[in-house]
Amino acid sequence: MCGIAAIFSPKPIPLGDLVRKMTEAVRHRGPDGEGFAIFSARDLAATIVGGTDTPASAYSARFAYAPRRDAKPVSDAVAAFGHRRLSIIDLSSAGHQPMCTPDGRFWIVYNGEIYNFVELRTELELLGHSFNSHSDTEVILAAYREWGEQCLERFNGMFALVILDRTKRAVFAARDRFGVKPLYLWRSPDGLVAMASEIKQFSTLPGWSPKVNGQRAYEFLNWGLLDHTEETLFNGVRQVRGGESLYWSLEQLSMSPPIKRWYQVALRSFDLDMKTATDEFSTLFTDAVRLRLRADVSIGSCLSGGLDSSSIVCVANHLLRSAGIASRQDTFSACARIKRYDERDYIDIVVGQTGARAHYIYPDVKELFETIDAITWHQDEPFGSTSLYAQWHVFKLAAAARVKVLLDGQGADELLAGYHAFFAPHFASLLMRMRWHKLLREVNLARQLHGLGATGVARHVATALLPEWVRQPLRRLVGKFSSKPDWLNGERLTIQFGDPSLRYGLKTTSVNVMSYSLLTTTSVPMLLHWEDRASMAHSVESRLPFLDFRLAEFLMGLSPEMKLSNATTKRVLREAMRGILPEAIRMRMDKMGFVTPEEAWVRTEAPDLFRAELRKSIDATQGVINAKALDYLERVISGKDNFSFLLWRMISFGRWMERFKVNV
Repeated sequence: MCGIAAIFSPKPIPLGDLVRKMTEAVRHRGPDGEGFAIFSARDLAATIVGGTDTPASAYSARFAYAPRRDAKPVSDAVAAFGHRRLSIIDLSSAGHQPMCTPDGRFWIVYNGEIYNFVELRTELELLGHSFNSHSDTEVILAAYREWGEQCLERFNGMFALVILDRTKRAVFAARDRFGVKPLYLWRSPDGLVAMASEIKQFSTLPGWSPKVNGQRAYEFLNWGLLDHTEETLFNGVRQVRGGESLYWSLEQLSMSPPIKRWYQVALRSFDLDMKTATDEFSTLFTDAVRLRLRADVSIGSCLSGGLDSSSIVCVANHLLRSAGIASRQDTFSACARIKRYDERDYIDIVVGQTGARAHYIYPDVKELFETIDAITWHQDEPFGSTSLYAQWHVFKLAAAARVKVLLDGQGADELLAGYHAFFAPHFASLLMRMRWHKLLREVNLARQLHGLGATGVARHVATALLPEWVRQPLRRLVGKFSSKPDWLNGERLTIQFGDPSLRYGLKTTSVNVMSYSLLTTTSVPMLLHWEDRASMAHSVESRLPFLDFRLAEFLMGLSPEMKLSNATTKRVLREAMRGILPEAIRMRMDKMGFVTPEEAWVRTEAPDLFRAELRKSIDATQGVINAKALDYLERVISGKDNFSFLLWRMISFGRWMERFKVNV
């Protein structure tokens, strides 16, 4: 787990200082080491250097990629790699990066983990490859040499990588299937092409002048969407999306790198009974957790007390006990002083059963606005609610306990129909198929289990079935903002107004179509962004068993009834965890996650703080958000309007523009 940087120039220039600055900007991603490879124009000969954080042992290592203390500056460079290392697998200097093959042809900078590297290494050894380290980085290089771009299909892991082929003078870059690890692209006015783990790295380069992307700003502010396209909130900065790769020649730098999709979620249908589905799920999920317990450092888990994180903790506990090392397990949890938002009782049930060492933190509203600048800087872009503030403290707590790897439950809700929003396509599907008896039963159970009344049912059905010309006026009647909110000065931005629900697959009568959209476009990519930055800000690696591609593809192929039926979400998970999870957790029907008491903070505990912050945000947005936002806040505080996360998006957006000096 690391931070990477790569620069490519259309003409020979000194690149050493530029790549060093890019890499220094993400020291938090890898405080255990740093390294650089600068490639000259004539034959791409590599000059390998270290830095302040390069371990002394790296200089004395007998590898082709070992840095040299006496290396001379390269004035005619056309490419440069930079790397910050967080040591997780093979802690020795043999895992140093940038790394190359023994003949020096292929060079790599890489961020992530290939969980099945042990099995791949064995396969490659049978094909004649030999290895000097026990790192997964060296396995990637050998796999690329053996199978080319198709090596990606063999990797089970999370990764963002850039490989330089000196012989072909070509660059290959790729991101893992679901985009757990980030990779951004930016072209400077002078023609430099830069790639990085975080957007802030581009701010160290000449020609950087940040401007807001109007359409993306509108979709974030009004609809809460982020990371749903290749574009970012920074105009001109784009990301390689999950499952994408690119390959281009150094002689083609004047052209945009051609990005192609190397992975698409396999949409197969499994006609299975519940027992067979449960057995298969249990096998895949257990193996996903097992692979993610591979590390040469201590491993813990995020634990919210909900179904997903508790399942990971309990399965990991079983695996660790089988290996005789259950005492290694630590859990980290964010709690709340207000009982309505606190899950401590559920967390303690899981801790009591597993015997894990539990660590707790209670995020406080007074510290929120003292921390927001740091969180914003690490996130690179604004974020949607203060739940990230709770998550931030969980990773901070892990770092203080010197636990470098945490397992977390991202992806489960999207794959297993865990959100209450899934009731919309579920009810609509039954209605469209005229299954009246089943629909009435589901509605009645939803009322009993989730408190979903007639209004809620009608809203879900309307969301899925009504045309936009009817649905938008109804949104206004129930207190939701329209596609043209009065607090937004649209003329300040270039905007295509409209509800993006239909465009991004959220308005549907299919549970699986919604699941696919949330997994690939509207939910998981955004949550992975927040997860990566919050964890890496504290030099902690986050691993996500539910996003093992084998498990994800299996769940996408299951019939909706295996996931949502009898008003019960995540049915196959609940069945698989029978006898493993405490019953109080297994049959929980409420949903929280790492939440904060944001509504209570706004309305009762600190309304003046939020008033002050919103005023600052209005000033910072250069007229994008207007004073009507303050009227909205007052209506929320008084209870005249329903609470929503819109308020926080406004505040976060203003802080982002101010922190990164973004212009309209």
